[in-house]
This record gives sequence, structure tokens and C-alpha cells, in this order.
Amino acid sequence: MPSELGDDSDEQGKLGMDSAEEGEDEMDESGEADLDDELVGDDDAEEAGADAEDEDSQKENDDDDPMDDMATNIVDKRDAAIQNLLSKEDLGIIQMRIKETIKVLSNFKELRDPAKARSDYMDQLKADVSQAHDYNLDLLELLFDLFAPSECLEFIEANENARPMTIRTNTIKTKRKDLAKVLIQRGVSLDPIAEWSKVGLKIYESSVPIGATPEYLAGHYILQSPSSFLPVMTLAPQPNERVLDMAAAPGGKTSYIAQLMKNTGILVANDLKKERLKSLNANCHRLGITNTVVVCQDGRRCPKIFTKFDRVLLDAPCTGLGVISRDP
Repeated sequence: MPSELGDDSDEQGKLGMDSAEEGEDEMDESGEADLDDELVGDDDAEEAGADAEDEDSQKENDDDDPMDDMATNIVDKRDAAIQNLLSKEDLGIIQMRIKETIKVLSNFKELRDPAKARSDYMDQLKADVSQAHDYNLDLLELLFDLFAPSECLEFIEANENARPMTIRTNTIKTKRKDLAKVLIQRGVSLDPIAEWSKVGLKIYESSVPIGATPEYLAGHYILQSPSSFLPVMTLAPQPNERVLDMAAAPGGKTSYIAQLMKNTGILVANDLKKERLKSLNANCHRLGITNTVVVCQDGRRCPKIFTKFDRVLLDAPCTGLGVISRDP
């Protein structure tokens, strides 16, 4: 009996050891499985992190795209422009208010509002004109100091109208009648400027470029504003005189002086800016002027360089207010 019990206990012990070894094997297999799962999970996490980093970098690249910034800027500017247009008052109402204000200012004592001073009306008028015609307030201050309110408005409205191109006939080479005939044959619609000028022509339309015709290249005429005829006509230079044009470039008035002097005498054409002498020289050569000496000096030094002149023209560089209609 003792031996049988002992055998049974040995067998049970072996069974226990076998079961324990199987359990350890199962634990080892499950442990390796868990470790594999953890390793796979880490790989998945790394892949997910890499994908997230790729998405972030893609977003950063998208954010850095200059075209997106440009599109945003364009949209912002467009929206701002639309809002600016919508915020502006109706132009018709502004024009009516301008007329009413000028009417009150023309008879201020009878038509004024007792609660308003003249300065209030002037401020309102300047603000309305600025909005209606796109003039800055500093320029309007100058214009309203020069002109009465009604005259100032006439000046501003006149600047809204396009002016025709004008040319001056070079009588050293041709006559105005002959020049007009040739230009008409080239398809140019023209008229004399006015009765006070015997050399000016007003160009309405042309099928050829006025600044590139054979007559222009041959020096039969020059493009020139009628307003620049007047200083030379007032100077009234005579043949065989000594004349100084102190601010001569680009040569419109200088060439007119030489023309009235019939290309005789001595004409000194001076300009302070050396780079402007190129156009002055070019016009003198093209127009066939031979009595002119071109110099580059400060006008204040001319009395020390030259002795005597019969006439001196100083048409100093101006403010440019007269060319607003051509160059707003």
C-alpha cells in the first residue's frame, strides 16, 4: 500500500510538473504574443505619427503658398474697394449740394443759414468737390484761394474735358496752308487754333500718328500747347536781335523765338538740367534752327557770362496745374 500510494503521488507530481511546464509554455507564448502586439502597436503609432507629421508639413506648405496669400490679399482689397464704393454718397446728390452751396455763397447775406458761418459752407463745398472730382484738399485750398467759388468750379469742370492735340507750323520750312493740305491728304482732321495764331493747328483725329509723319520728321511742325505760344508772342522777338531763353528745354518756345527771328541774330537757349538738353538739341536740329547756341548754366550766372541781350524770356517751370486734363 505504501508503495502504491507513493507511486500515485509520484505520478501526480509528474502530472503537476507537466501541467506547470505547459502553463509556463502557455505563459511564454502569451507573453511573446503580447510583446508582439506591443511591438506592432508601437509600429502603428510610429506610422500614425509619421502620417500626422506629413499632414502637418503639408498644411504648413499649404499655408506658405504665396498664391494663397495673394488670393487672400486680392479678396481683401476687392472687398475694401466695394465697401468704399458703397460707403460713398450718390454723385447726383453731391452735385446738387455743390450747386446749392455755390448759390448761397454768391448771395451769402440773403440765402445763408443763420446757424452756419461762411467757413462752414466753404468746408462743405471743398469736401463735396473733393469727393465728386477726386481732388485732394491741399490742391482745393490753393484753387479756392485763387478763384471765387463759381470760377473755381468752372476751372475744375473744364479740366474734366479732353483737349484736342495742337501743333505749331514751322514757318522756317513751310507755310501753315501747305502743311494743312498735306496732313488732310494723310487723313488728318484739323482746324486753325484761333484767329490770334497764324501758325497753330488743332488736330481732332488722325489715321496716322501725328508724331511720326514724314512732315514731322522733316521738321515742318512741332507738337505744342497753344498756351506756350503766348509767352513768345508777348516777348515779340525781332530779326537780328540777341535773345536769351533762360529755361529753354525741351525747345518749343525756343524754336518759336527762332522762327519769329527768321533764323537770324543770336538766340542763347539755356537750361539748368543737362539731361534736358538732349530734347532741346534734337528739336533744334529737326526744325532746321541755325541761330541758336545751347548752354547749360544756372540762370543767375548768365549776366557774368554774357554781356547784353535785347530780350530775355524766363518762362520758369510751373506747378503743372494747367495739364490736369491731360495728366490727372
